[in-house]
Amino acid sequence: MNIDTHRARGRAREVLLAAVRGLALAVAVLPLSVLLFVLTLVSVALIPIGVGVVTTPPILDAVRTLADKRRELAAQWCGVRIPSAYRPVPEGANPWARTYAMLRDPAVWRDVRWLQVDMTAGFVTALLPALLVFYPLEGLAVAAGLWRPLSEAGGYWYGFVHVTDQASAFGAGALALVLLPLGYRYAPSLLTAHFRLTRSVLGASQAELAERVQVLTETRKDAVDTSAAELRRIERDLHDGAQARLVAMGMDLGTIEMLLDKDPAKAKQLLAQTRQSSVDALAELRDLVRGIHPPVLAERGLGDAVRALALRLPLPTEVNVELEGRADAPVESAAYFAVSEVLTNAVKHSGADRIWIDLHHGEDKLRITVTDNGKGGAAIGAGSGLAGVERRLGTFDGVLAVSSPAGGPTMVTMEIPCVLS
Repeated sequence: MNIDTHRARGRAREVLLAAVRGLALAVAVLPLSVLLFVLTLVSVALIPIGVGVVTTPPILDAVRTLADKRRELAAQWCGVRIPSAYRPVPEGANPWARTYAMLRDPAVWRDVRWLQVDMTAGFVTALLPALLVFYPLEGLAVAAGLWRPLSEAGGYWYGFVHVTDQASAFGAGALALVLLPLGYRYAPSLLTAHFRLTRSVLGASQAELAERVQVLTETRKDAVDTSAAELRRIERDLHDGAQARLVAMGMDLGTIEMLLDKDPAKAKQLLAQTRQSSVDALAELRDLVRGIHPPVLAERGLGDAVRALALRLPLPTEVNVELEGRADAPVESAAYFAVSEVLTNAVKHSGADRIWIDLHHGEDKLRITVTDNGKGGAAIGAGSGLAGVERRLGTFDGVLAVSSPAGGPTMVTMEIPCVLS
């Protein structure tokens, strides 16, 4: 097989794929887009009476799923990259908060506008590749004799050719031969045009991408500030704790050397004190290391580290872990200290007598929920330390949601995008 023949077959396969894919899109586009658009309008209209609060999030999730699938097909079939810039919404948020957050997201309204375009111009541009490829085949079939059963009821129109006999059927065949090269030439380009139309409506705007860059810049700054503060804390703890004890131990050992011959009893007493000081210094160093990166976290993973954390709490705590693997070490560390801070808040401020912790991974997200049966009233930025947790999670593009009505219970949900290995 020569190179030209191979290229011709490859081009024919590309044209046929474009036609089949365009037809599949057209068949799926119209009913799905119309259905989701109508459901979205009805659901949003029902929000004031409370029904839409329950129905809107799953419907908008379905719209997002359809849009993400179109992004995926655009990249796979035609190499058209469509950026996505949805704001993360934790599933642990209450229905009102979740609905409000989704409706505030510009990407959600962009999806709704895209549904309108998709069921009109999108339908046409998806169907065109199939028409240009399959319609000429119909004309050739008409010229080959299919005109007879088609024209029994007074004739058959193929394009602008009225087919009533074999001669007019040949005219339809001639028109098909004119259209066939157009399909061969333009079908793949038309399918690409469909996805470019999708990108023009569905793609994130420059303003939204700029906002995303600003958020990443702020979280990077928070990460740098947090790291600097952590280094200062470690230096302070070493200087005021273990270092001071080691200096004191050195001085005591010098005193013991001088007292060994003169006052053995006093030297023995100082030796016992020095031994105790070494034990205390070692304990402080272990606490310091645990504060930097707990050994149980490094050795056994996030699940066991949270269980160990729960065992040290003064309240009964249930821990449920569903993690099939481990996240990257920085993600595990951020999640561990975020849970630690939330648990500290619960013990100090909630007045609860029981705590529940749930860890699981799904949809490429690590999701952690901490629930207590306390008095409620917790809020981000209310001096409870949750703002620091939010900044810590934001470094990894994570989010924090708090549901804490007066009288409780309080549910704190944390999500961090990650994969497990």
